[in-house]
Amino acid sequence: MRKLTRIYLTIICIAVVTGLTSCAGWDPYKEQKEEEQVKITITSFLEKDPSLKKFFDQAYGYVVFPNVGKGAYIVGGGYGKGIVYEKGISIGYATIMQASVGLQIGGQGFSEIIFFKDKYTLDYFRQGNYELSAQASAVAVNMGVAANSDYSEGVAVFTLPKVGLMAEASVGGQKFTFEQK
Repeated sequence: MRKLTRIYLTIICIAVVTGLTSCAGWDPYKEQKEEEQVKITITSFLEKDPSLKKFFDQAYGYVVFPNVGKGAYIVGGGYGKGIVYEKGISIGYATIMQASVGLQIGGQGFSEIIFFKDKYTLDYFRQGNYELSAQASAVAVNMGVAANSDYSEGVAVFTLPKVGLMAEASVGGQKFTFEQK
């Protein structure tokens, strides 16, 4: 009887732990999946423009957002999650949030990479309240575009459209948060 009770208790404990971790969204392979998405994204950027390699080789750090979604009907917003690297080593996670107001309609998906020229710029990003203003410009990646691109105020931003269509004449910026690994 004791052995049977122990078996039942073990089964119940496993069921409870499994249920709680499922409810909490715990995924033991989440980090591995995110790293894989980043690798695929970097490969896509380099296939589209091999001259981006100079940024990966020379930047002090960078953040890769594999999937950023954006949608709008007059008021718009966007969101994405990414991984932050310092000298090629993963150091944390970042989120990108975007808000805009103006004449706009549609939805769009894209990938984004932000390169940080030096330690000072990356450290400023890591403080957690980093923003790119509406005046900051991202370069849409095409063959050879990175060869003629440079940093502006210590950052270089590149995007790669994925899906969707969006027409806009809007004002807005991007805000980022950082979470240490």
